[in-house]
Amino acid sequence: MRLLLVEDEPNIARPVLRALEAQGHQVRHAPDLTTARALLAEAEPDLMVLDVRLPESEDGGFILAREARAAGYKGPILFMTARDALADRVMGLDEGGDDYVVKPFDLPELLARVRALLRRVSEVKQSRVQRGPLELDLAQRSVRWEGRLVELSPREYALLERLALFPGRVYSPEELLDLIWGEEASDTGVVKVCVHHLRNKLDSSVVRTVPGGYRLGVEP
Repeated sequence: MRLLLVEDEPNIARPVLRALEAQGHQVRHAPDLTTARALLAEAEPDLMVLDVRLPESEDGGFILAREARAAGYKGPILFMTARDALADRVMGLDEGGDDYVVKPFDLPELLARVRALLRRVSEVKQSRVQRGPLELDLAQRSVRWEGRLVELSPREYALLERLALFPGRVYSPEELLDLIWGEEASDTGVVKVCVHHLRNKLDSSVVRTVPGGYRLGVEP
């Protein structure tokens, strides 16, 4: 896969770059926002790993993500940053990020998050996701459970798709509220109601309640 790594700290960029290349990826590295913009204009990567604080701006990674999404970039974006406040994590998601890892991080964890995001890329290209008895057609936005077509509302589908694309990841109600409803809702009670409807329409096991929030309840 082709990756773009944007990181201005050499002591972080070097080991991350080596580790990603060791896993067979073609990685282009940018130490600043200007270089990142130029590399992104030359070739669209399959995934971007972005530091947030860059020489040109404290929000450099967020700015690049926003510009890329506005230009039509649909690949995953992983932020890695020392900014660990809730407001920063929410901003990262709002600007088009798919995942967020806080410095200092363990390299194996970062690599695992990259693998998870790249699995989604492969699945999206295939336009179909299979998780045990659950099957999603991403192009048609349709869902089957044990082969049976199940009609879902747009919100129900969006929540289920998010969980299915990132199996194993726990989403807090606040994250799901932000990702699925945005500014249209402020009460996490709508998330609980949506999960309840999914369990009724599909199966009680399809969404699991765990410490910290919800995750997909069926095995890949």
